Amino acid sequence: MMNDVSQQIADVVVIGTGAGGAPLIARLAQAGRKVVALEAGPAFQARSHTPDEPTAQELYWLHERLSGGKTPQAFGGNNSGTGLGGSLLHYGAFLPRMDKREFHLHSETGQGVDWPFGAEEIQPYIEEVERFIGVSGPAHYPWDESRHYAYPPLAPNAAALKMRKACDNVGLRHADGPVAVISQGREQPHFGHREGCVNCGACHQGCRNGAKSGVDNTYLPLACAHGAELRPGCMATAFERDSQGRITAVIYVKDGREERQKCKAVVLAAGAVETARLLLHNGLANSSGQVGRNYMTHVSTQVWGVFDEEIRPNKGYPSLTITEDMLRPKDADFAGGYLLQSLGMMPLTWAANLVRADGRRGEALSQTLAAYNYSAGIGMHGESLPREENRVTLSEEKDAFGLPKPRIDYSYGPNEEAMHRHATRLMVKMWESIGAKDIRVISRAAHMIGTCRMGKDAGSAVVNPYGRSFDIENLWISDHSTFPSSGAANPALTIMALSLRTADALLKVV
Repeated sequence: MMNDVSQQIADVVVIGTGAGGAPLIARLAQAGRKVVALEAGPAFQARSHTPDEPTAQELYWLHERLSGGKTPQAFGGNNSGTGLGGSLLHYGAFLPRMDKREFHLHSETGQGVDWPFGAEEIQPYIEEVERFIGVSGPAHYPWDESRHYAYPPLAPNAAALKMRKACDNVGLRHADGPVAVISQGREQPHFGHREGCVNCGACHQGCRNGAKSGVDNTYLPLACAHGAELRPGCMATAFERDSQGRITAVIYVKDGREERQKCKAVVLAAGAVETARLLLHNGLANSSGQVGRNYMTHVSTQVWGVFDEEIRPNKGYPSLTITEDMLRPKDADFAGGYLLQSLGMMPLTWAANLVRADGRRGEALSQTLAAYNYSAGIGMHGESLPREENRVTLSEEKDAFGLPKPRIDYSYGPNEEAMHRHATRLMVKMWESIGAKDIRVISRAAHMIGTCRMGKDAGSAVVNPYGRSFDIENLWISDHSTFPSSGAANPALTIMALSLRTADALLKVV
């Protein structure tokens, strides 16, 4: 925490301190800008993290959201975080890059939309993020031989080894996935020593020894070292504007009191739901009518099987093995593609997913739960096409801050349904090929993407290709709400890369 500047004019106020906010905050502070970051959640200490799943819920965004549509989404630990560091406090740290083809899906297939630039535009930022936070991976990545990782792969757990054997049996290439977890000790600038991974398996419950590369142990310490002020426990609710429509102050609630911070510019980095809700509630930046629209997830179906030997799915890094061979399947009846990863899981999360998706009850459920230590999974992340009817709107219910609770309506379309069926057939075949029993399919979606898309046309996009609002010249957005399409890769790496790119653009005008 730095000196309070609430009565001064900050150069930039950033709302949110996760993957979209933290790299930008650090970049601006390094350049000498006076930055104030507002974070709704608290400041956590890494040593207070625990592998206990109920206790770890303190890292999740648990403010109520209303889910609708034919594929209603679960929120909280599935996709949202709270506290300095945002959802990267509990993310799984699987860090694949978006495939180059995913930036031009419409040009390739006639479906979805193209990004306003190609992969080469953010490639330098991707590599910069990987270097700075620390990423482990294989010496040779089958789908991109030019890729190099600073740390050797983590030790594979039993689920990863099972998936490797299954890939071999069905003719899929596989590798150790890119993982934002360091396998060896490291001195992190302005943070101190980070220990190598000890394979405890509790990545989603917060990392005690700093092995997992979030922003709480990378970009935020760098930001503070250069004078940024981080304010936890501050819920942004409104804005003040001048006669030209520029934002002059951010209104926020801290300890039940309404406060204000004057500023020259604002960056929203609160995520696909909260960024859209804040704009809709205040009637801002929506001349295109696109705020809240085109909400996307990843199609993230899981297939689990039971084996004769012990798997112990809670042990080791959960999702090490990857194959990208299905990013463009030859027999696809859908646009885009998906990647596959091995799955271990902590017991309560595993049981909750099973109960919601499988329908077993009573003795049948008890017998299934008893097979936990013998279970392993494969999961997909697949492209979801943007559709205007999938959207965030404001409900009539109010939260503790007097803000309308967000309602998220989401339904799979024909493309998502076809991808789910294709991936399910393949994953079942993989497990069958190595003798898995009691194979069960869990249909689910993961990640939040879209709602404030970037583009070149103010009539069809909320922000320009650098994240700057078309409507309000000193308002910027830096999070996954700006993604025009979802791609198939877990979004954290792309979010951080875009955050640095937006910061460089912002520095030219502030």
